Amino acid sequence: MTRGIKHRKKAKNKNKGSKKEGGSSSSLAPQIPAKVWQPGVDKLEEGEELQCDPSAYNSLHAFHIGWPCLSFDILHDSLGLVRTEFPHTVYFMAGTQAEKPSWNSIGIFKVSNISGKRREPVPKVETDDSGMDGEDSDSDDDSEDEDEGVAQGPSLQLRKVAHQGCINRIRSMPQNPHICAAWADTGYVQVWDLSSHLNALAETETEGVQGVAAVFTQDPLHKFKHKDEGYAIDWSLLVPGRLVSGDCDNSIYLWEPTSAGTWNVDNAPFTGHTGSVEDLQWSPTEPHVFASCSVDGNIAIWDIRLGKSPAASFKAHNADVNVISWNRLASCMLASGSDDGTISIRDLRLLKEGDSLVAHFEYHKHPITSIEWSPHEASSLAVSSADNQLTIWDLSLEKDEEEEAEFKAKTREQVNAPEDLPPQLLFIHQGQKDLKELHWHAQIPGMIVSTAADGFNILMPSNIQSTSRNYIGTHRFLE
Repeated sequence: MTRGIKHRKKAKNKNKGSKKEGGSSSSLAPQIPAKVWQPGVDKLEEGEELQCDPSAYNSLHAFHIGWPCLSFDILHDSLGLVRTEFPHTVYFMAGTQAEKPSWNSIGIFKVSNISGKRREPVPKVETDDSGMDGEDSDSDDDSEDEDEGVAQGPSLQLRKVAHQGCINRIRSMPQNPHICAAWADTGYVQVWDLSSHLNALAETETEGVQGVAAVFTQDPLHKFKHKDEGYAIDWSLLVPGRLVSGDCDNSIYLWEPTSAGTWNVDNAPFTGHTGSVEDLQWSPTEPHVFASCSVDGNIAIWDIRLGKSPAASFKAHNADVNVISWNRLASCMLASGSDDGTISIRDLRLLKEGDSLVAHFEYHKHPITSIEWSPHEASSLAVSSADNQLTIWDLSLEKDEEEEAEFKAKTREQVNAPEDLPPQLLFIHQGQKDLKELHWHAQIPGMIVSTAADGFNILMPSNIQSTSRNYIGTHRFLE
């Protein structure tokens, strides 16, 4: 399992508007057709670099909060259950991976004025007597967006709470977003009340970027020490305050809330895995049931009413199972990602029949680091990998030869997609280094946020509302 940040470096602000050498171009220069770059297949020659296709995104922004963050969560807010109009505002909490234990913190932050625009999934081609195809018009629109982005870019407000040790994973309670649980590399799982910081951010003006954030000191509401550090943690969707945490000592502990605002942690763990417990997911429909995955290659289903052994267990991958995601819109579906780069989808209704596997993908060639079903489309999920790719999949897609021909005719062969891409692969996002975790925004359809060694990305692919076409958005932010 690839877990930690490889090279921990504190990010520094870079000058905006910088250009690469030789970046100027002439209208008389020959136009080279755009080509889709295939990760793991194509190689960058000397002097070549990847370019972002801005038309592949409705919105794309990058930011950092200083030290890299291995884990974060998007907080449910009161700004609207389904938000589709720009600009957007998003609240986060994240845990740092600092060079020294005492330098770590929980970051609570608000990103506002997230701009973007709607684009057509299939580019419109307009012709006139001069033979121009409308590219100049699109370029002008993009340049206008860039100019607006410099003057009215996203605003970041940040508050920090001191935390001893690196934070392996952090999760906000769904019913009370100001309550979070943080897994530390010290072996402690701690529950925090961050309501005062969120209230302060809600009252903060959004104009401009805040300076260096002060670090506040406060005590956690509750803490529990495992025998070893861990990464697996999840809040129940159905029982407020109910929590499970799993560690590298193969053990899972159940936390039950008390009326006094603390937690009772059962000292007798759930056991059954023979390797480190890597991820946990509560059932979205059954309050007593959760799933776990492990380095032993297995996925286990547990019922807390039936003792400390799994109700069911099965071999899921031929390598470590790093992450799992339980579909909240189709509760019979469970997705998993492995250290060998494979992704599997299982229908839990078929477990008793022995073979619950309904889909298996081998597109990624490096460990899967995060996987999550879309909160808005039951057939869609997003995946991040150690190959520095974030991919979006739609299991309802199938290859359509007639549709392929029609699309090529509309784009005049300007989009040369690789022939061997799985038809279910909807989008590829690149440009981040050492990708670790991603989340969909439950209140903003189509928005995904990811964290990596070099910071966060907020992205909204332009084809996320139209599942008719594979799209690849390759980007790299210039230094």
